[in-house]
Amino acid sequence: MDIQNFKIDSTQSNIRWTGRKITGEHYGNIGIKEGHILFENGFLKSGKVSVDTRSISILDITDKETNTQFAGHLASDDFFGSEAFPEAIFEIMTAEPAGSGQYHIDGNLTIKGITHPMVATLEVTIADEQVNLKTLLAVDRTKYNMKFRSGNFFANLGDTLIYNLFDLNIQLQATAEH
Repeated sequence: MDIQNFKIDSTQSNIRWTGRKITGEHYGNIGIKEGHILFENGFLKSGKVSVDTRSISILDITDKETNTQFAGHLASDDFFGSEAFPEAIFEIMTAEPAGSGQYHIDGNLTIKGITHPMVATLEVTIADEQVNLKTLLAVDRTKYNMKFRSGNFFANLGDTLIYNLFDLNIQLQATAEH
């Protein structure tokens, strides 16, 4: 049995988040703390990515004061609760080949200490000692106790409503460990 472990390079990997509301959207990046991807006999087997919730940045707001205020709100208990929960984790539990470098994955996403299953399609490219992985996760924030301005919990929000789903566009680069 050939097992190969790949260490995620946090400097070459990226997670782009996008949140939407009635009047538009906001987007930015969130940093990867660490992670690994495991292959068995040349096939993706499992993996784990740790995300630094304190690193959330907003790229679409250019006014420094507004940007700082919004970043503070995302780090607050209304959203990620970064002081109490500085880490979010995505773990690949199973991976089934789906042809053309794609896998159907079942995983667990943990935010604010709350874990829920996630399914996704993962694109995998392997070249020499490098592996690149890409996926898009649509996350229902209300499952992770992020209820701020959610129509599921508050009435008459009008144009201040924030949609429950936010996207995580994940691009990981990892290098083989020896």
